[in-house]
Parts: sequence; C-alpha cells; structure tokens
Amino acid sequence: MKINIIKIFNDKDLCGMVMRNLLIKMYLCFFKIFYYIFYLLPIRKKVTFITTFGDNCVALFEEMKKQNFTYQTVFLYKKSCEKQLENIKGTKKIRFESVNLINEIRSIFHIATSRYIIIDNYFGFLSTIHFKKNVECIQLWHAVGAFKKFGLKDHTFEDRPISDKKRILKVYKQFHKIVVGSDKMAAIFMAAFNVDRKNILPTGIPRTDLFFDDMKKRTIAFDWLKDYPTLENKKIIMYAPTFRDNELKNFKLHLDLFLLQKKLGEEYAIILKLHPAISNEKNYVEKYPGFVYDFSSYKDVNKLLIITDILITDYSSIPFEYALLNRPIIFFTYDLAKYRNDRGLWEGFEQTIPGPNVSSTSEIISIIKEQDYDFQQISEFALEWNKYSQGNSSEKLVEYLLDNDGIGNKKNSNIYDET
Repeated sequence: MKINIIKIFNDKDLCGMVMRNLLIKMYLCFFKIFYYIFYLLPIRKKVTFITTFGDNCVALFEEMKKQNFTYQTVFLYKKSCEKQLENIKGTKKIRFESVNLINEIRSIFHIATSRYIIIDNYFGFLSTIHFKKNVECIQLWHAVGAFKKFGLKDHTFEDRPISDKKRILKVYKQFHKIVVGSDKMAAIFMAAFNVDRKNILPTGIPRTDLFFDDMKKRTIAFDWLKDYPTLENKKIIMYAPTFRDNELKNFKLHLDLFLLQKKLGEEYAIILKLHPAISNEKNYVEKYPGFVYDFSSYKDVNKLLIITDILITDYSSIPFEYALLNRPIIFFTYDLAKYRNDRGLWEGFEQTIPGPNVSSTSEIISIIKEQDYDFQQISEFALEWNKYSQGNSSEKLVEYLLDNDGIGNKKNSNIYDET
C-alpha cells in the first residue's frame, strides 16, 4: 500500500486524476446533503436553467417572456456563458459550480424546488439525486447534430472505472425529455444516452430560430460592419475546427495561412474560431494583419455564422445549423483516419457531410477559386437534420411546457424570491 501511494504522488498525471476524483466525490456528497434538505420544501412554479453554452436557454427564455410565461425563472450558469447572459433581464442569475459556497447552496435550493430543470450539457450532480414525481428535467443539448461519437458510444467510455460508468448512466437516466431537431439526432441520442423514444421531444432547437429571422440576420450583419469596417468589401471564411485531445500542449494549425493569404488575400478574410486556450498563445493576427481575425474567444457562434460566407470545419457540429443559410461548407479532415480511430465518428461520415472533404490547404484554395459547391446537397442536409427546427422551435417548446403543466392563463407575474 505504501508503494502505491508513493507511486501516485510521483506520477503527476495519476496524482491529478486521483485528486480530481476525490474532489468530485466531495462535491457530489456536498450537493446531495443540501439537495435533500431542500427536497423537504414544496415545488414552486419555477424553471431553472443550468447552462454551459447559454444560447439555447437564452432563446427559450426570451420566448417565455414573449408568451408571458408565468413561472419564475433562474439561470445557473457556468463561466463559459457569462457574457451571453449579461443583457438578460427579468430573471435571477447565479454562477454555478464555482468556489462560492453560498452560490452553490442557493443553486441547489433552486434545483430542489423547481418544476422544470432545463440543462444544455452533462452535469454530474444529477447522479446523486432523485427528482420529485412532478418535476421534469429537459436536456436542451448544445449541438444540433453530431459527427463525432459521445456519451456511451465515446471510445473512452469503456476504459473508465466502473464507478464512473455507473455515475454517467445515472446522469442519463435523469433526462425525462431530450429536445431534438431531427429524427437522425433522436436516434443518436437514444444510442448515446441509452434512452427510449418516449424521452425524445421533437420541438426543434431554439437557437436555430435566428436563422429563419431575416430582420435579425440583417441587423447582425449591419452591426458587424460597424464594428469591423475593414471587412466591408471582403468575403468571410471562418475556420472552426473541433477541439482535439492534447491540443492544449501540442497545438498546430494545419491550415496554411500564408498560402491562403497569397492566393485569396485580395478578396477574402479569415476568421479563426479555435479553442480560446490554444489560440491566445499564437499571434496569427499580428502575422497576417488585415487578413486573419481571431474570434476564438467570441461566445456567440451564431452571429459569426451569420456573417460567414464560407465555413471550413471538420468534425464539429457547426455545419448542422450553418447549412440553414445554404452557404458553402468545406471539410478539412487532414487526420480523418486517426480521428476516427481515436475519438470515433458516427457511421457514414463521408456520405453525410454536405461539402467537399479535403486534406490540404491547396485543395481548399482550388475549391474556393472554382466555387465547386453543391447547394442542393447543402439544402437537403439542412432539411434532414433540422426537420423540426423551422423557425418556431422556441415557441413550440414553451407551448409544450404550458400544455404539459396545465397552467391555463398566461398573465404576467413578477414573483421573484430573493433566495
């Protein structure tokens, strides 16, 4: 036993993993104790959003206000979406899963006393609790579609300790409903989360409503040019690759910016949407002034998509909503075989993607110069993956909450407690 302890402390990665698991267990124990204290209190007419990404929850909340939804609302938010919630009014906002114990206790109170819990990510605390019979937990997942495997189908799941597997399965069992925009995504969720068809809620994805609102899109484009007038006469190419494991330590930009500027610099500009932690270490903007713009820390991806003329990506979920604009998408999959083996992709990736599949910058340049795009393919892809997302997804989801709850009237209510 003594040898094992010494080994743990000498191995930084192993030591970090042990400490991480210990902290998780301590936090979950803390959460469980306070949850079951507040569990004794009655359920209130309250919707609690627990969000990492923000956009779907904000779109739904705005529709609730529009329909004069009578419930109190609370946002429990992670730091990653803090800026997106800055201008949201008429709701309580509490930083969630932070070192602030008072905020954690307040958050647990709201979770334990809400009629609806709406989440947009995986949250481990769900493995430690049980909801009351009339409480509903709705998973408003952050991705419209998926190329890469996740959940139970993630390659790493099988390598996890049994205790981790049990905890993950408990979390998935808490999803009473999972909102989807298509039957294809419903099938993926059923496999990834081990849920039944009865758990699927096909009301569409709230944040896609923006792509059907021409006035909002024009306003976004107009405001964009006011902030970045140097881009007025440029066509925008956005490069938004998915994050790969270990990139924080060994990141390499495989897109040849020098060649792109040489061949396309007069007509186009490049927007980079990388993982913020890796992009900030590179001086792409200084190296390619007037051609490269780094928006990796920009939180509202939908606004970036609105002003983008050509999207370059790989295994990211971004194409599923961008396709609604019926604009060109190029898939830069320079590591396809390795990524499929290491991370895992759902069946038929090459047959599913609505655009050219390339492995070099020179191929990208050729496609852009020749404008070799199949817009019919993009349109069919958009329709297939956004079958239920047709501009009124937020409205349909609010109607579900109203109908499911039997509220009846929709009169204004300003009941906000100060807990």
